[in-house]
Amino acid sequence: MRYHTWIFLAIGIGILALLVIFIGPAKIEQALVIANPLYVIIALAIQFVLYALWTERWSINIHAVGISIKKRSLLPMLLVGMAINNITPSARGGGEPIRAYILSKFSQSPMENAFASVIADRGLDIFPLFFLAIITIISAVLYLKLSFILIFTLIISLIILIILFLIGLYMSINQKLGERVTKWIVSVVKRFSKKEHSKLEKNALNALNGFQSSIRSLLKNKNVLLYALPLSFLIWFIEIIRLYIIFLAFNTQVSLLVIASVFVIAAMIAFIPLLPGGLGAVDGMMIILFSIAGVPPSISAAATIIERLISFWMTSFIGVALIPYYGSEVLDRLTDKF
Repeated sequence: MRYHTWIFLAIGIGILALLVIFIGPAKIEQALVIANPLYVIIALAIQFVLYALWTERWSINIHAVGISIKKRSLLPMLLVGMAINNITPSARGGGEPIRAYILSKFSQSPMENAFASVIADRGLDIFPLFFLAIITIISAVLYLKLSFILIFTLIISLIILIILFLIGLYMSINQKLGERVTKWIVSVVKRFSKKEHSKLEKNALNALNGFQSSIRSLLKNKNVLLYALPLSFLIWFIEIIRLYIIFLAFNTQVSLLVIASVFVIAAMIAFIPLLPGGLGAVDGMMIILFSIAGVPPSISAAATIIERLISFWMTSFIGVALIPYYGSEVLDRLTDKF
């Protein structure tokens, strides 16, 4: 990771460490000790159900662009992509290009088609996020008692996210705009790179045409609308349920509305391009928001620790462990992102 990433990462972890010190490590430890292991095991099992649902959704998008591959081969690719998203800043591309590369290589399909399936898969998360964000803004006023500045920031962040999504979608289907943006990117690359560029623009435009063709196929495929989109809402709902069950492990009931609100705010923080997986910042914000909502700080911290161990660290460790299986080329591409 670049030096500025380490700086922001250190700040995020530092804030989290200060929160732990302020709450009291002993109190957090006591809360962790009383956690009911049965609920923790259920939350762990739910995470594996989510892996299966993410794989199913991606499979729908893959078949929509005409790629043939067995479903059991997709889960390891998915976990590698998720792990890379967790350990690299999203501004550097995250795990999507790596996931598309692995899919293209192992299915022997065009990279443009594979990348389109990955982009569509991630794009489907925008719809439940938009829905939950509206609920979050309402509940933030009614339950979390957040300041006007923070609520205003949430609204602006949501608007920016929607605008960026619409621009990206329009670029994906509008040939002229896509070509203008591609040519501009190529001109920037030519300016700062000393490599041979004689065929760069032609190759980039050919790749763009293939990508746009795949996106159009996805948008016309009824399975994406009828199955993949509802599946996205189900996935987000189950993630909220997982966190609800973790709180039950501490004999603490937190309303699904509050959990959904905190979950969405944490998801938006994770989009910050300088922080790998929102590490530190997401954890700290979850602890603060649950405490504001009336959950004892020690329980908030303990529940957040278990949640992140399951959703972030377990996924990261499994995905990283699978990277060598796909060969040195993936490792080389991953090195370029640091």
